[in-house]
Formats: sequence, C-alpha cells, structure tokens
Amino acid sequence: MKKPFFLKCIKENISLKKKIEILYPALNLASKKIFETFKNKHKVYICGNGGSAADAQHLAAEFLVRLNKNVNRKPLPIVSLALDTSTITACSNDYGFQYIFSRNLEALYSPGDLLITISTSGTSKNIINVLKFAKKKNIFSISLLGNDGGLSKKLSKLPIIVPSQNTARIQECHIFIGHVLLDSVENKFNFKKK
Repeated sequence: MKKPFFLKCIKENISLKKKIEILYPALNLASKKIFETFKNKHKVYICGNGGSAADAQHLAAEFLVRLNKNVNRKPLPIVSLALDTSTITACSNDYGFQYIFSRNLEALYSPGDLLITISTSGTSKNIINVLKFAKKKNIFSISLLGNDGGLSKKLSKLPIIVPSQNTARIQECHIFIGHVLLDSVENKFNFKKK
C-alpha cells in the first residue's frame, strides 16, 4: 500500500465524520428511545448483513457487557437477530433468506421493544421485511443507513443516513455512531464509575 492512498483514506474518514454532525438531532432522539426501552424493561433487537451483521453483533456485545471499562453496570438486553448458523440456514432453506430477521423478530418481540437495523444500501430484502414487520407491529425502528437510504429510509421510524456512497466509510461511521449511542445510554443511566 502506498502512503498517499493511506492518507487519502484517512482524509475521507475524517471528512465524512465531520459531515455527520448534521445527524445530531436524530442521534439524540435515538439515544433517548434506546434508553427509554431499557429503562422500561424492554429489549432492543439489532440486525444487518455482511459487515453490518458484524457491526450489529459487535454493538450487541458491548450493550450486553460494557463499552467503557470504567463503568460497572448491569447488562442491557439487546439481541442480534442473526441468531446462529442453524437458524439462519433453516430459515433460508425453508422460507427464504429475505425472512431471516423478520421471522426471528416475530418469535422474540414483545410490545415496547425496539429494532435497530444497519444497512449501507437500505435495499436488502431481509432488512426491508423486518422493517415492514416492525411497522405492522408498531415496534419503534432506528436504521443506520448510507447512500440515499433506499426503501429502508421510508419504512424506518428513525432513519439515520450517513451521506456517502463509499461502503467502507459508511461502515466506519456506523460503528462510530453505535459507540456514541451506547456511551450516551450508559451516561443516561448514570452507572457507577470504578
């Protein structure tokens, strides 16, 4: 890798992170909704495909365990809808890959729960189907998106769109946003610091 390419990628990352400052009102509302869901003893469900599935699991782990090593807190109930390979392959084989998230959410949700979807394009059929299910059941949905948000933008109660078409840079912003939301939720709970 040549150094100019490396520096170009750093500049793109920094430039896009400066642009997402405009997302503050939506992020503030997302933080409030996630906090209220946990405070009211409900659960959060999270999902995505590919790199976004990894981001969903990454964020779920940090909500369940903790993000900040100086915060000693109870686990926060969040479930990745990419449950396991057996469930994913059974649903894909028997019903179709487009139902892997909506079928799992249908089985697990209770009124008052919240859904977070992560998609760089906003056009994945399984993300669209889970958002349609959430809308039908009045489950509040937050979507971390990129590009123009795709159909997910219209189906989500709170679309948060990173203004880029570069998948890598969008995903970098999504994980940053996820960490900011978790930090904010932990602060709202006012957990004891070590």
